[in-house]
Amino acid sequence: MVTGGARAVARCDALGVAPYSDMEGGLYRAYLTPAYAAAQDSLATWMEEAGMTVRRDAAANLIGRYEGSDAGAPALLIGSHLDSVRDAGRYDGPLGIMLGVEAVAALHRAGRRMPFGIEVIAFGDEEGSRFPAAMLTSRAVAGTLSLDALDLRDGDGVALHDAGVDIDAYLSAVRAPGTTLAYLEAHIEQGPVLEAQDLAIGTVTGIAAQLRFAAIVTGQANHAGTTTMGLRRDAMAGAAQMMLEIERIACDDAYDLVATVGRVEALPGAANVIPGEVRFTIDVRSGDEARRNRAAQAIRAALDDIAAARGLGLSLAQVHDLPASPCDPALMALMDAAIADAGQSPFRLVSGAGHDAMVMAALCPTAMIFIRCKDGISHNPAEHVDPADVDIALQAITGFIEKLGETFAAA
Repeated sequence: MVTGGARAVARCDALGVAPYSDMEGGLYRAYLTPAYAAAQDSLATWMEEAGMTVRRDAAANLIGRYEGSDAGAPALLIGSHLDSVRDAGRYDGPLGIMLGVEAVAALHRAGRRMPFGIEVIAFGDEEGSRFPAAMLTSRAVAGTLSLDALDLRDGDGVALHDAGVDIDAYLSAVRAPGTTLAYLEAHIEQGPVLEAQDLAIGTVTGIAAQLRFAAIVTGQANHAGTTTMGLRRDAMAGAAQMMLEIERIACDDAYDLVATVGRVEALPGAANVIPGEVRFTIDVRSGDEARRNRAAQAIRAALDDIAAARGLGLSLAQVHDLPASPCDPALMALMDAAIADAGQSPFRLVSGAGHDAMVMAALCPTAMIFIRCKDGISHNPAEHVDPADVDIALQAITGFIEKLGETFAAA
């Protein structure tokens, strides 16, 4: 007998190949492409088989609704994203949707209705891998998107309004006030914490606050063979020292703070020329916004000191600031209890990655559950989950829904 967790994994696997991918030999499913439409069509069938009525909203989100015993009650939303990065893994996003379908299917098989409706929603362009606007369709649902933000073109120059959606109606995807009880998202962890703890699942406390900077270090380009070491103003050597200092500050924090230099460019970029300019990015994240800000200040100070000591120029521009998005404490407690009922040790962890849940927090209380992924690998074809872990997650999700129903009925 195929379990719900195994079926959820198998469906993600089925969507990992043609016609559900826009690239040969791997997975790339971009928002509003033929592969995306094909995936929506299959998902719609699975939603209908689970007892849901299916529709697409004005932002092309696919939504399956399982009616509650009180049609006027606000609905629990369960969702994640159907799009992917280029050369992606199969579970980042779709697994959360499939688990929502499986949770509803279990209620449908038992002939049960909750006191509220349940809507499973598949968001698009969460990754921002087609249009330069991450979490595009969840922002439309949450009501945090403006009309001028829809003036978008993809890498091929195709405008959003020519991609198959009605721009004039797009913002009507917003949820009306009072219609949403809570939002639940299941997701692979995309990190190594659960695996290191030997745990299948964990309760997410929130999504980390993020700061991103663009750094430019300027020195003096000169001949690599004729400029003695003591006379050099080597932008690359200075940048390298800065990067090690960024790493040290994050390591010394010894908590959830992380700092990353993800992109480096040395100019003029010749083997026989001392670099005169180096550009690099800095990404600083923590579940505690004050901790993140303190680390960012320490990094700024340390980089200024290195530049001054080496006679280098330094420009450090902030290019991104996302506040922390905490999950709802009452919903976290329900998830902890559901995890315990599933025979697992409750464990809480912060998400260093962004998710649709951080957008939906503007609309309603949110909850997230993470599922262990092998070696913490994601955004990679090697992304892998154990169906047994997914079964445990499904047990916790169904338990969470039951507990939410009891809480709602008692209110």
